[in-house]
Amino acid sequence: MNYSLRILISLALLALVLAAATCAVPATPTGQPAVQPADRPTGQSPQEKPTPMCARTLNIAHRGARSLAPENTLVAARKGLEIGADLWELDVAMSADGVPFLIHDDTLVRTSNIKAVFPDRSPWSNHLFTWAEIQQLDFGSWFVATDPFKQIAAGNVSPAEQESYRGVKAPSLREALAFTRDHDWRVNVEIKNLAGTPGDATVVEKVVALITELDMVERVLISSFNHSYLVRAKQANPTIATAALVERADLDPIALLKRLGAQAYNPRASAIEADEIGRIRRAGFDVYIWTVNDEATMRKLIAGQASGIFTDFPQLLKPLVAACP
Repeated sequence: MNYSLRILISLALLALVLAAATCAVPATPTGQPAVQPADRPTGQSPQEKPTPMCARTLNIAHRGARSLAPENTLVAARKGLEIGADLWELDVAMSADGVPFLIHDDTLVRTSNIKAVFPDRSPWSNHLFTWAEIQQLDFGSWFVATDPFKQIAAGNVSPAEQESYRGVKAPSLREALAFTRDHDWRVNVEIKNLAGTPGDATVVEKVVALITELDMVERVLISSFNHSYLVRAKQANPTIATAALVERADLDPIALLKRLGAQAYNPRASAIEADEIGRIRRAGFDVYIWTVNDEATMRKLIAGQASGIFTDFPQLLKPLVAACP
């Protein structure tokens, strides 16, 4: 083989090598190599990752299973647990002597027999009664008498259950947390807005101290409409999860959560659209929606990948979320 032929063969081989290399990594329209499938990110998007509590839409028993038992009591919590709710929600206020206890309203009138026991103590505000006085009250008979969700009339609350509700006491937060821990469960603790009462100065720190003492940080989400309470909760224990409760849609929920250092956005169902749920979740936050008692809305929010749904009817929500991935 003469010298000129060897040069021609070498050039031909070099051209083949260059062509092969060009075909192996096709160029994008900008001239940059395309990303091959093996090199593409495989991580899940935020809404596909487990939330702080679960990887699917959570069934949250609002004030316990309050359609079947008196709200914010351990019997309502136990009923929610029996149904299979993922966690329960409770409301916490303060007694006159500084004991955090479970109640939703600003007064003791609706859910106890306070008027009969202390007829001369109007307006019967929570913060005007000591814990010992509150323990004298019946927080169960009103439920049997009023049947607020018509579940007694529907035959869903047995006569034996109705009788057992009479005389039920309001639990302290310590008792409620201990119940939750002892049953390997979880809870959303809503701290009521106590602005203008003596409890405002210490309620957040007392709640967080109890949660920390009972080693419940991983089992609790603290929420409040008073967003300054969420900041105080983080100052008391930076590892505790918090959620901003809102009644009306916030103009920029993500900015709100970042400002508060919160992990979740808890809007009223009418204050959020399905597409916004996804946007907030993709930003790395959870969305827990209240209070949903109809199946159609439950299904819509599950399809929208809500982190959780607060409901007075966990028995209705249970079969809907059971099959969720």
